[in-house]
Amino acid sequence: MISWLKKLGIAFGASFLWLVCFIYFTQGFRSFVWTAVSYLLKDKLKLSPSASQFVTTIAFFPWSIKPVYGILSDCIPIGGRKRIPYLIISTLLSLFPWLILGIHISARTSRLPLIILLTVQNLGSAMADVVIDAMIAEAVRFERASFAGDLQSISWMAMAFGGICGSLFGGYTLDNLQIDKIFLLFSVLPAIQLLSCNLVEESSVEDKLLSENSNSNGASHSINGKDSHEDKARSHSNISTKKSGKNTNRRRRGQKSTKQWPIAASESEVPDHGFIMGKWFDSLKTATFSLLRAFRQPIILRPMAWFFLAHVTVPNLSTIMFYYQTEVLKLEASFLGTTRVIGWLGLMLGTFIYNRYLKKMKLRRILLCAHISLSILSLLDAILVSRSNLSLGISDKVMVIFGSALSDGINQFKFMPFLILSGQLCPPGIEGTLFALFMSINNLGSTVSSFVGAGLASVLNISSGSFDNLFVGIIIQVVCTFIPVAFLFLIPKEATGISA
Repeated sequence: MISWLKKLGIAFGASFLWLVCFIYFTQGFRSFVWTAVSYLLKDKLKLSPSASQFVTTIAFFPWSIKPVYGILSDCIPIGGRKRIPYLIISTLLSLFPWLILGIHISARTSRLPLIILLTVQNLGSAMADVVIDAMIAEAVRFERASFAGDLQSISWMAMAFGGICGSLFGGYTLDNLQIDKIFLLFSVLPAIQLLSCNLVEESSVEDKLLSENSNSNGASHSINGKDSHEDKARSHSNISTKKSGKNTNRRRRGQKSTKQWPIAASESEVPDHGFIMGKWFDSLKTATFSLLRAFRQPIILRPMAWFFLAHVTVPNLSTIMFYYQTEVLKLEASFLGTTRVIGWLGLMLGTFIYNRYLKKMKLRRILLCAHISLSILSLLDAILVSRSNLSLGISDKVMVIFGSALSDGINQFKFMPFLILSGQLCPPGIEGTLFALFMSINNLGSTVSSFVGAGLASVLNISSGSFDNLFVGIIIQVVCTFIPVAFLFLIPKEATGISA
């Protein structure tokens, strides 16, 4: 393991590898602080289950527009750089909301300020996720393509480790710390992430253009704002560890270039701003139209439509079940944190089983089995709510742990085909942005599903202290789980985990 990490450190640079692992760890560790948010909405603001789910769903909406961040970072550099400035901005957006929530009581006890701060925090986290994915894609494509699988693996391992630690510690800290202290404690991670951004250097767009002009005898590859394959190949040095010697050499080269072309430099100073703004506008327009044109192709649109329908047609009752587990079953925060750890382990086990045994199976069959299994798991929730498990001698804690592990594992069987189809359907040239769009469709479907679940709870008059109709809501959820099965014809018939 250590030798493997050393090889990756040599291939990509220790600072870059640290930044990637830390950002993914922080993304997973977010379960630490969001456990506290759940209890804040329930115990401090006294929100009903449907209102709490509504607030949480709004706060997570920024994850549904990830392509916007990708297009902006691709087409509009800040200070001549495309990645690190956006990563710094996103980290600041992730940091300040937790500091404000930890310091100001009014921000924690008023619904509107809380929604705004949580939404801004998710905006920063989603933007950081997109930017670091773009940095990984550039690194493996232009520097060490042979390490692509290794870098993706360590990224997922870091996030899984963060998720396990966050879920494990989140419940226990709630029993021993005030919620404001938890917010301040978590803000340490984005603060470290902000400092880590300064360890990684990204060369400016102007430096790359100057290098191209001096080495290609006037051949221009980016006048119209489009990136050619040669342009991308030359950007392999985009992200590297800072070295003072390289900075000095770059300054010297810049000084020499100014002396060799004094007239060209002075003439370009006047029209630069208008010319650059025109390039940015053309890049944005080109990227947007390319994205829409690719997405409208039936081979891409039909599968993505199914995955969206698979979410929106099944109401999400997770927040309502959280209220039921804490108010009726009287489960402690530390125990619920443990169930989330079991869920992460189930997710990892589901990934292993899929990669080991199910990759050659038709995706239609996998998705069919996944939805049948999810309906059975929903029936387990119905048994828990009806208290029938006690007559069978099965404790509530066993039911909750068993259901959490199985549901996360089975959901991974459903999510893996989504990842596979997304990767297979992305056309060359816009893979990163289109993949971000696919993920946004998945996130948007989850958002709509949560809204539907909140609406269903409201219609059934399910509220804090009144869960008489929760059994009916779960039965409706079970029935709705079979609706996406009727639309499986949208998935390519012969698609498997190996080829579409």
